[in-house]
Amino acid sequence: MPDNTTQAQRDDRPEDSRRVRLSRTFDEDAELYDRARPGYPPELYDDLADLAGARPGSRVLEVGCGTGQATVPLAERGCRITAVEAGPHMAAVARRNLAGTPAVEVVTADFESWPLPEEPFDAVVSATAFHWIDPAVRTAQAADALRPGGALAVVRSQHVRGGTEEFFIEVQRCYERFDPDTPPGLRPPAAADIDGSDHAEEVARSGRFGPTVFRRYERDLTYTTSDYLDLLRTYSGHRALPEAARNGLLECIAGLIDGRFGGRVTKRYLIESGVSHRR
Repeated sequence: MPDNTTQAQRDDRPEDSRRVRLSRTFDEDAELYDRARPGYPPELYDDLADLAGARPGSRVLEVGCGTGQATVPLAERGCRITAVEAGPHMAAVARRNLAGTPAVEVVTADFESWPLPEEPFDAVVSATAFHWIDPAVRTAQAADALRPGGALAVVRSQHVRGGTEEFFIEVQRCYERFDPDTPPGLRPPAAADIDGSDHAEEVARSGRFGPTVFRRYERDLTYTTSDYLDLLRTYSGHRALPEAARNGLLECIAGLIDGRFGGRVTKRYLIESGVSHRR
C-alpha cells in the first residue's frame, strides 16, 4: 500500500523527526563538510561501472550528493548525472565543484518528493546518504526512477576497528563525560562483524529488485589533531550536541591526541557498496 502521508506528516513521527533534524545539520557548514569529508577509493568506481553500469554515457541519478565527493569522480568517468541534494548550501558547493562539467545537473530538492523525469535512469547511486532518506519511500522511489534492469547502488561507510586502536578506546572517556547518551565502553566494531543484511532485506521486501551484490573496501586515513576535529564537526551527532558540551568534547579529544598520540591518529573505514538490479 502506498504511503500517502505528506513529508510534513512524516517529519512529525518521532523517529523521522530526529532523522530529518540530524540530516539538516550538514547544510549548516557546507564548506567545512567539503573540506573535511574524505572521498571514496578508486576501486569503488570500478565496481560501480562493472556492477551498476555507471560508465561513460550512462544516465545516473545520484541521491544526496552532498558537495560532490562521489559526483566528481563519476562525472570524470563520463557519466551523465542528475544529482539531487536537499541542502541548498551543500548543493551550491557541489555546483561549484562540478563547474565545467555540462553533463551534470545538481537539483536542490528532497528526493522523497522530487518529481521523477520521464526518461528513466540506468543507475541510481547514493553514497553515504541513503539512510537519511525516508525509509517508507526511498526504495520504491529509486525503483520508479530506473529503467528495467537498471541498478540501485547504495554506498555506506563505517568506522571499524583498526588504525590507532588505543586512541579510540581512551577517547570514550571524553564522550562519556560530555555526551550522556554514549553507551559505556563503546568500541568500533570489527569489519568482519558488519554485514549488509539490513539493506539487502529492505531491498528484497520491496519486491522491485533482484538480489543485492556487495563489495567492501577498507582503508586507513591519518589525521592531524586539527583535521580530525574538523572531521568530527561534520558529524550530525556532534553538531547536535549543545554548544558547551560540543566544545568540551572537542577540547578533550584534542588534548588526548596531542598529549598521548603525538598529534596524529589513524582511523580505519569500511566502505561497502550494495548493488541491486530492478526487476
